[in-house]
Amino acid sequence: MGDRFSRRQKIRRFATALRSFGDEDRVLPRLVRLKDLGWIDEVPNRVQRMVGALDMVRFWIVPCAADYYRSKGINFYFHTLLRFLDDPASLIDPLGLNSTRDTIIGHVLQVVHANPDYDLQLLESFEGGLEAMEAQVRSMLDGSHPRAQSILATVEDPQYHARLLEHVERFRESRGQAGQLLRDNIGGDPNFQVLERTFGELPNAMRYFAKLPRTPAAAARHLVTCREFPRELADAPTETLH
Repeated sequence: MGDRFSRRQKIRRFATALRSFGDEDRVLPRLVRLKDLGWIDEVPNRVQRMVGALDMVRFWIVPCAADYYRSKGINFYFHTLLRFLDDPASLIDPLGLNSTRDTIIGHVLQVVHANPDYDLQLLESFEGGLEAMEAQVRSMLDGSHPRAQSILATVEDPQYHARLLEHVERFRESRGQAGQLLRDNIGGDPNFQVLERTFGELPNAMRYFAKLPRTPAAAARHLVTCREFPRELADAPTETLH
């Protein structure tokens, strides 16, 4: 949890994220900026984004993370608790649209990502977001980052930040055409490969969200009746899903 100052910062970031939920005046300008930059084709409405966040968590984030932790001999629930203690705000906003720039960056530093490109693209909703990302990765590697101790105690792979820095540098230089930095358990599982192509990058994820129900009633019906990943909505070939 850190010292008193660190705890206050964490509580402040957590409160900011909570206040931002439902605040379209905060979220829409970021989405419009991403659309102007070419990262989004169509801005999903609020209901679609809420349902999309739940689908992303239940079909992609949790199953893929749990599989990865099993392969590393890490207890999923205990590791999630450590992440919450390190930064509570990073766990309550799957889409990152209600999070501050530094909360997103801290989340990328804290967790070996299945694919960090969603978050790198999302950071372009902030002026100078990618530059700040690169600077903070460098500070992790030289030990000067203010959260270095707690992040290094939580991250699953001590070599992750060196790989991440190389990827962020290529991403900035090529504006997203940098190849992929995928987690170990993605390549060997065809189901995860399809889900990664749907949710692992911002443009594909937003296309998926834009296909979801637009009204609360239809959204509730989707959440109740849809128990498996809806292949027909995937923005990627789904023949490998079973």
